[in-house]
Amino acid sequence: MLKKKNACFLLLAVVLTGLAGFACLPAGRALAQTADLGSQCASVADLSTGCPNMSSADCKIFLQKCADYYDQQASAIAKDLTKTAQQKSTLSSAIAQLKKKIQGLEADINQGKIMVKDLNIQITDTKDSIDKTAADIQDSQNQIANILQSVYEEDQKPAFVILLEGDLSNFFSNMVYLESLNSKVGDLLDSTQKLQTYLQGQKEKMDGEVSQLQKTITLQTLQKQENEQNKTQQDQYLKLTEAQYQQQLKDKTDAEAKAAKIKAMLFQVAGVSKAPTFGEALAVAQSAAALVNIRPAFLLAIISQESAIGRNVGQCVLTDATTGNGKKISTGAPIIRVMKPTRDVQPFMQITTALGRDPYDTPVSCWIPAYAGGAPSGWGGAMGPAQFIASTWNLFADRLKALLGTTADPWGIKDSFTASGMYLADLGASAQTSSTESSAASRYYGGSSAYARSVMSRASCIQSFVDNGTMSTSCQNLIF
Repeated sequence: MLKKKNACFLLLAVVLTGLAGFACLPAGRALAQTADLGSQCASVADLSTGCPNMSSADCKIFLQKCADYYDQQASAIAKDLTKTAQQKSTLSSAIAQLKKKIQGLEADINQGKIMVKDLNIQITDTKDSIDKTAADIQDSQNQIANILQSVYEEDQKPAFVILLEGDLSNFFSNMVYLESLNSKVGDLLDSTQKLQTYLQGQKEKMDGEVSQLQKTITLQTLQKQENEQNKTQQDQYLKLTEAQYQQQLKDKTDAEAKAAKIKAMLFQVAGVSKAPTFGEALAVAQSAAALVNIRPAFLLAIISQESAIGRNVGQCVLTDATTGNGKKISTGAPIIRVMKPTRDVQPFMQITTALGRDPYDTPVSCWIPAYAGGAPSGWGGAMGPAQFIASTWNLFADRLKALLGTTADPWGIKDSFTASGMYLADLGASAQTSSTESSAASRYYGGSSAYARSVMSRASCIQSFVDNGTMSTSCQNLIF
């Protein structure tokens, strides 16, 4: 459609006011060549609703253009950052590098906003499909009820009454009619069953879309926090003279050389008996990564991105297996949708029972509030540092047992690291190249270049520590 001559594209004509207009473009001219795509995308990203005056289909096309635009922008900035890092460390280059980081993160944040909009459109479309299918099912059930009522009424009539009501021809016509009704009931039942299957698939699809929306929002929060740190550091640098900066750089380098300080850093791992040091966590990652042939720094970067190496998991427990509701561990406050009953509760019960754990006293992640059409959607229930839901964990359970020699524990450090590594290896990370690792990280998350870039930044920090025994302050802030 984009290649047709005199194609008419829907554009935002008045970016500052958020109004939309139409503009017809000559064939072969890209959107970015005729208007400021960056301004248009930023304007749409900041709106609370979708694309003004655009249909759902046109909005999806436009949002995809914006997502591609921000992805290209972030990639270009990342290349500039690499060049800047190779330059002499001066105050001006440090400020320039921070500016590039800020620009890159802002591009990722804007891309996240576009993804949120697109996901919301997908969720709305899926919900509409669910509502229509439910209405079709209800209509079929009503038709079946009416037909069965007619059949019942006809069956209650004695044969002589039917004969008295008409001639013999009418009697046999009535018999044929009843047969046709029975056949129609069969067709409607078959149609209803297919609609029920489709409805279940659409509900599962919406759960997946809401889950992706929750992850995108969580990633955006982390990116915003990192951006604020970069802006604060930039403001501090702007107040320094070159001499002060060089002295500060020397002091920082001396501090970073003390690897013991890094190794002594503690992090909390919910659900395990001992909180290891960073050095111990790295040792576990090295051991687990060796079992599945992936890079240890990359594996630990994934765990760091997923749960801050365990700090952000295990805040809820299940209280009701039927509804999947639970409560907050710290306060006892009731929390809905802690675990999806039809998908994860039974596997969760099996996993905890096999490990001798109390399923109602074992930490899992809480539900991240998300709504579709005003109704709550999505579920919590992720287990341990690697953040597997129970049904997904079971996909790896037999392989893990064969590899580890015992039943794997999602809350165990080595077991969860190994499961994550196994999944990453399946996604291509065993090639241990930047491109394959980046691709594996993106697919691990469900498809996000911003997530992949964040993981690769963390992996670079951890690899630097592995190689040199030091970690920069910015890396410490990122990892811890």
